Amino acid sequence: MKIVFATKNEGKVKEIKEMLEGMDIDLISLNHYNHVPEISEDGKSFFENAFKKAKIVSEFTGENVLADDSGLSVDILNGSPGIYSARYAGDEATDEENNNKLLANLKDVSPQKRTASFFCALVLYNKDGNYNYFEGRWDGQIIDERRGENGFGYDPIFFVPELKLTAAELPALIKNKVSHRGQAFARLKQVLEKNINK
Repeated sequence: MKIVFATKNEGKVKEIKEMLEGMDIDLISLNHYNHVPEISEDGKSFFENAFKKAKIVSEFTGENVLADDSGLSVDILNGSPGIYSARYAGDEATDEENNNKLLANLKDVSPQKRTASFFCALVLYNKDGNYNYFEGRWDGQIIDERRGENGFGYDPIFFVPELKLTAAELPALIKNKVSHRGQAFARLKQVLEKNINK
């Protein structure tokens, strides 16, 4: 089964391939196509953004398409950065700049009030126009000290109390099981296995 993953980020594709290992799926990125339309992520939710990407890319490629949108929601900041997670400190912001802005906004907030969740919305859009939607949520809290070398984005300051580690300190094998993305992909896998085994 061929699936186009709506991203040009090969690191992300590699992570997803690891999650889908052992399945008869040919997962390719948008780097295999020329003149892919620019898609502005102007939805009001993670689902809207993921759905828009999946639908447009499926119509463009004529293939089954997988798209995700994910981000961090901090409770005391009314869910910010939310859908703006990747560009919290500006359109071209680095992970470091986004982390700095978040920590500055939390500087007077006590540790126990820094609860946060990572969310992942995942849409599998079939070329016949039907789609499946999956989501995952990973709870933790934001800490001041950056810890760990793995992962990206807010991972070094996202602390998981049950594991007593930040997301960036977790080995990929564990992170892929427990993370928001891991949860959403586990649900996707169940649906793909049914379709492949038909």
